[in-house]
Amino acid sequence: MAGLIVLKPGIDWMATGGLFNWALEFLISRLSDRQTADHLQEIVDNELDSVWIHDLPPEAQVEIVRHWRQRLVAAGEQELPESEHKADAIRHLQELVDATYSAAYDG
Repeated sequence: MAGLIVLKPGIDWMATGGLFNWALEFLISRLSDRQTADHLQEIVDNELDSVWIHDLPPEAQVEIVRHWRQRLVAAGEQELPESEHKADAIRHLQELVDATYSAAYDG
């Protein structure tokens, strides 16, 4: 199973289901907008395979992008289990961060 994060139409990030869920779980406890956090938790809990960031409230979009830019890769380096695939997963998380700049978010 794979998961898709659409930042804006035409700018998206696809990952394995596990990495997709991890990227969302990374946000859930950090978001100040509990309604958005609950929405992301529902996606994870129900094993839904996509989320459209541009459909979320504008303030939540900015906060999501800020958290991903500031801490996602470092958190992945610290928290993801050691394996032969960890370096690839970290690179893939960096691609998500890079995509936030391609989507021209001002986070």
